[in-house]
Amino acid sequence: MTTSVATPAPTKSAPRLRSPRRHTPGKPRRSKLLTALMALMVLYTVVPLIWLVINSTKTQAGLGDSNGLWFAGDFAFWDNIRDTFTYHDGIFGRWLLNTLLYVVLGAGGATLLAVLGGYALAKFDFPGKRAIFAVVIGAVAVPGTALAVPTFLMFSKMGLTDTPWAVIIPSLVSPFGLYLMWVFAAEAIPTELLEAARMDGASEVRTFFQVSLPLLAPGIVTVLLFTTVATWNNYFLPLIMLKDPNWYPLTLGLSSWSAQAQTIGGDVIFNLVITGSLLTIVPLIAVFLLLQKYWQSGLAAGSVKE
Repeated sequence: MTTSVATPAPTKSAPRLRSPRRHTPGKPRRSKLLTALMALMVLYTVVPLIWLVINSTKTQAGLGDSNGLWFAGDFAFWDNIRDTFTYHDGIFGRWLLNTLLYVVLGAGGATLLAVLGGYALAKFDFPGKRAIFAVVIGAVAVPGTALAVPTFLMFSKMGLTDTPWAVIIPSLVSPFGLYLMWVFAAEAIPTELLEAARMDGASEVRTFFQVSLPLLAPGIVTVLLFTTVATWNNYFLPLIMLKDPNWYPLTLGLSSWSAQAQTIGGDVIFNLVITGSLLTIVPLIAVFLLLQKYWQSGLAAGSVKE
């Protein structure tokens, strides 16, 4: 006689309960620390601008009689602007034109050379390309001030010192801009697109201007902004190259106004120095605001892959 053993019916297993996400004790503290650091960076950036705007509304006497971060009793902003442009036969306007000249020829030429050189290095193979890459990387690591004195000695032998060419020609060399355009062109321009244009019979010049140049626009704007700021704020190179005040840029000219207070019989015009400094940064702020969207797209290019 055989007995059958009944097998128990399968039972549904109870669903597993997910354990709550563990709380990381250090995360809120880290976020608060980052927020505090960002707040300090904002204050470090904004407070000098606020100080500059507030003190540009004061007279020379009001600068010493009032708090640096608050307005004085008299509002002399428009008078300071007028005096800045009329002081010493209006030489501030001459310094402004000189700076624009150095930026247009120096920064514009540096951007043009960086675009042409970066495109050639990115899309053409030729002997010595690795050596050029090493030279460019080494040039980026060398600060400009280290080359100022050798550049002065070389320009003095050529008789170019105390001329605008002593500032323009060194500004044409931008190793960082060349490297940036090299990397950008390598990622932004597909090689297949160039080969298709060549197969259609387009010359290299036509391919560059009609196919490659529109794709390089964000990188060109980015390099142009960097070179413009570097040339606009250039101080040490004009300091050792120029003696004639008529060829001073704004940075060197305002420094000479500030140094008048330390000379015997010199005019103390700190109110004009502050107002001139405010007028100096206004064009840079305007350029950044106008080209901001191109600059941001240039920095973000190549960060997302399809």
